[in-house]
Amino acid sequence: MPSLTVKLYSIFFKLNKKHQLHNLTVQAQTQLSSFVTTSRPDGAVAPNNPTFVDGVATKDIHIDPYSGLTLRIFLPDTVVDSSLDNGHVYKGYSPLTTGRNNGYKKLPVMLQFHGGGFVSGSCDSVANDAFCRRIAKLCDVIVIAVGYRLAPESRYPSSFEDGFKVLNWLKKQANLAQIGNGEKERHVFDGFGVSMVEPWLAAHGDPSRCVLLGVSCGANIADYVARKAVEAGKLLDPVKVVAQVLMYPFFMGSVPTNSEIKLSNSYFYDKPMCLQAWKLFLREDDFNLDHPAANPLIPGRGPPLKQMPPTLTVVAEHDWMKDRAIAYSEELQKVNVDAPHLDYKDAVHEFATLELLLQTPQALACAEDITIWVKKYISIRGHEFSY
Repeated sequence: MPSLTVKLYSIFFKLNKKHQLHNLTVQAQTQLSSFVTTSRPDGAVAPNNPTFVDGVATKDIHIDPYSGLTLRIFLPDTVVDSSLDNGHVYKGYSPLTTGRNNGYKKLPVMLQFHGGGFVSGSCDSVANDAFCRRIAKLCDVIVIAVGYRLAPESRYPSSFEDGFKVLNWLKKQANLAQIGNGEKERHVFDGFGVSMVEPWLAAHGDPSRCVLLGVSCGANIADYVARKAVEAGKLLDPVKVVAQVLMYPFFMGSVPTNSEIKLSNSYFYDKPMCLQAWKLFLREDDFNLDHPAANPLIPGRGPPLKQMPPTLTVVAEHDWMKDRAIAYSEELQKVNVDAPHLDYKDAVHEFATLELLLQTPQALACAEDITIWVKKYISIRGHEFSY
């Protein structure tokens, strides 16, 4: 069973979350706000820091002024000379001409989508920042945490479209970096004279080894982006999604599973709260628990499962959503997709990503397990996945 601390924290968490959901429901009904929101953190926000602190540097960028789409990039210090002192400010490079890979170490790129029931959370919260730092260091990848649009200001499919927009932006960045590889060092500028090439990615990103990682509702977004990537195929070149990690996906359905019945009042996120979040996310005339965004098991949800990338699913023993996530994993396995699921005993929803639980043995073990599996697909000599 979860510890007494977890149980007590869960009570206060639920009270706060129910109050938040009530206020958002009132806001949606009265249409008090038409502004775009990409950040509604449940706790404190971590400032970005372009110096290498504990092995990782971070920066924030805005890639779409119309939607407010923001990114936080996490760069591990393995890309620079080990002689640099911890705390060195790393500005990155503009694309240079010293060889095919510009002489810089190239790292896989991981797109990370935070949780929060589509209505809360942020890419720069203290909890998400700490989790992404951990994954960047362990996996030795450049993590791009996505600050997608939140409901009820932006309902479905806004956040899903934002996820795929970042994948297309990554493709554009890779192509712009290639343009910069001329006979001499040069920048690429937009119409306002501002450099459009993201230097950290230009110098060190390898988009041909792209992994998607989603937390809770972010797992739903990641799975959607993976599907769109399969449909796009070579149109996304040189970006290639080689694997995805779905951490306790926010799946639902009209026919309840065993866990949805027995654990409906589980810790932190109970079923009534999540149902309310779905009502804020889906438009009233589109609300359906078997909506493609909610239920991965409905028939006719393209593309064919056999074309999906390798998929690791993480579930928790005391999470009412776990059975549907496991069922999805098993459907992928039936068509020979590498799709294991890891079920953590005595764990709760978001056990590896909530700020209070980040240092627990379960959270640390989960990050290690994810690393071991992901490295099979991001190793240069690793498994090749083809759409």
